[in-house]
Amino acid sequence: MKGLKNVSTLWARKPPPVGSTPCDVVYRENKLSLLRYRPRAEGVKYKTPVLLVPSLINRHYVLDLLPGKSFIEYMVSVGHDVYCIEWGIPTDEDRFLTFDDVCDRYLGRALRTVSREAPNDKAHVLGYCLGGTLTSIHAAVRPEHFASLTALAAPIGFDDNGLLSKWARTGEFDLGAITSAFGNAPAWLLQGSFQLLRPTLSLHKAVSLLDKGDREEFLEGFLALETWGSDNIPFPGACFRQYIEELYRKDGLLNESFSMSGHPVKLSSITCPTLAVTFEHDNIVPHKSASVLLERVSSTDKEHIHLIGGHVGSVVSSHAKKTLWPRISKFWADRDAPAGTNVH
Repeated sequence: MKGLKNVSTLWARKPPPVGSTPCDVVYRENKLSLLRYRPRAEGVKYKTPVLLVPSLINRHYVLDLLPGKSFIEYMVSVGHDVYCIEWGIPTDEDRFLTFDDVCDRYLGRALRTVSREAPNDKAHVLGYCLGGTLTSIHAAVRPEHFASLTALAAPIGFDDNGLLSKWARTGEFDLGAITSAFGNAPAWLLQGSFQLLRPTLSLHKAVSLLDKGDREEFLEGFLALETWGSDNIPFPGACFRQYIEELYRKDGLLNESFSMSGHPVKLSSITCPTLAVTFEHDNIVPHKSASVLLERVSSTDKEHIHLIGGHVGSVVSSHAKKTLWPRISKFWADRDAPAGTNVH
């Protein structure tokens, strides 16, 4: 195998420089940090800032994986003013955080912080995976700060015939027992679920590593993704319980039975420009689960990007840098604040 020599020395390699795009923390609350990435030397090109909302159960740096392979680095380089939520690591004291705490209060305060210095008090908001579910719910109830909504591989319809949907509905999946025993849903439980979706994935990775491990670019990217993939975090207990009960088991968004802070969540209330990004081979969020958002929103300005690939690789690959990232940037650029709008 060509990569055997490199693989045998993996233990001696320095950790990959994940999450290394320069940034500053501009807001904190509990475990949450709001990061603002330092603009390029010539300043920002577009007036409307961008807020990135990652999933609750993964670290934010999947969007800032490596120099040269970073979605965030790319967006900064082409002139966007980029912010990202880092949810932090929940501890025992966070077991009682509700879905409203996360989706309304935390996300709302972060969005208001970003939009405060923006034209028209609005920002482009991108949510990845569960982050896209959160942003879609927030946009339906509190639309005033959305210049646009981008749902990147985001579950909206939860009765999708996928394995995660089926597992969540089984009687053996006792939410009460899990939250009573652990408080928060433990990271190993969540990670184990994703691994079971593709039981042969570890073998596939090993073969790829041996076959391509002589290529430094591949090896660095492989190790960065493995670092991120092993860095799962717990899911706040009360929030997790509502997420499974109300969204997975009742399909609350499509059935319009879900509410946020007492307000009914109707996706038809979303009128801002909306982009849905889906992937053909996404085994975590089946593409029909994600694309249904565009059927439900009332936006007259909406787009759908559907690509070959999976849930993570299609977002962080070298191919994404040439295809997906420029298309998302163009979606935001085409809907930037009008010329002459002042930042206050």
